[in-house]
Amino acid sequence: MGVVGDYLSTIDSPDRVALERVYAIARDVVPEAEEGMSYGMAALLHRGKGLVATVRAKRFLSLYPYSGAVIASVSAALGDFETTPGSVHYSADHPLPDAVLRRIVEARRDEIDAKAR
Repeated sequence: MGVVGDYLSTIDSPDRVALERVYAIARDVVPEAEEGMSYGMAALLHRGKGLVATVRAKRFLSLYPYSGAVIASVSAALGDFETTPGSVHYSADHPLPDAVLRRIVEARRDEIDAKAR
């Protein structure tokens, strides 16, 4: 197992299933993503930069795309979710839609790629 797998092994279902789903969708969008750490969180990395992380907090699950611009770019689709400048809160009972997750991961990938040029 890698860093993400190790982290997920510490979480009980149904939260674990919800977190695994986010990572699975991110890996589908960016198959070359690697597991690692970013800002102290188990994350998927693209070109060595934080692509996405998702963690369990006390009251919710949080998605971190490491970019306020990415969150702002999909804000219209996040009306049912609490957001901060750097995260989106969701739960196993109220997951982020697949299409929104894909848009977030694609936008972050594209942001990383643009900065690498």
